[in-house]
Amino acid sequence: MAFFDSLRGFTIISMVAFHAAYDAAYLYGFEIPWFTDPIIQTVWRSSISWVFLALAGWMTSLSRNNLKRGGVYAAAAGAVFLATSIAGVDTPISFGIIYCMAACTLLYAATAPLLNRFPAAAGLISCLVLFAATYTLPHMTYPVEGLAWLGFPSASFVSGDYYPLLPNVFLYLAGAFAARWFDGHHASGYPTWMMKANVPFLSMIGKLSLPIYLVHQPLLILIFTMVSSL
Repeated sequence: MAFFDSLRGFTIISMVAFHAAYDAAYLYGFEIPWFTDPIIQTVWRSSISWVFLALAGWMTSLSRNNLKRGGVYAAAAGAVFLATSIAGVDTPISFGIIYCMAACTLLYAATAPLLNRFPAAAGLISCLVLFAATYTLPHMTYPVEGLAWLGFPSASFVSGDYYPLLPNVFLYLAGAFAARWFDGHHASGYPTWMMKANVPFLSMIGKLSLPIYLVHQPLLILIFTMVSSL
């Protein structure tokens, strides 16, 4: 749908801009004092990842095959891990945003019959409360190895991008419940304004969001390397 494609397109452009600023500031030594402010980084990063996760959850109601969609995400996450490990430009990405979308989608596909028993509004509110309640879990370290994927990183765990299941699965499920709630209040289909809310350029970018995610960092590194060599 054009509305979701346009929203996804805007968010992927914001993500590319964020990573460009990150690369410039931390990998190539450009002075960007406003970007290195932790509050700005946190707000900007959250505005990207939260939209991606909630939107991926919403897509459960529109996807023809959530199991297949989760598999595609998983393959992409594996490719990102291998590429960042081999390249060695920055910290390899373990359990990043694409991993999180894969894990959440596969979990949803396995538990959809159970989740569908919950009233949509109650599920939405509960998931938002649980997301807020567990938000700080992965920001601490724990005296146990092997649970970083879940949200309990050990002191030795490092990753260039980290979005474990907790708390993020609750934001994903909030998106899924929101879609069900929305469908229940619009029995005749999506409203006209959503069907017509189309920004062609953003919609085109949104339809290519996963390929753009996979190639944008190598391209940014290439561009900054060329600029730095001048």
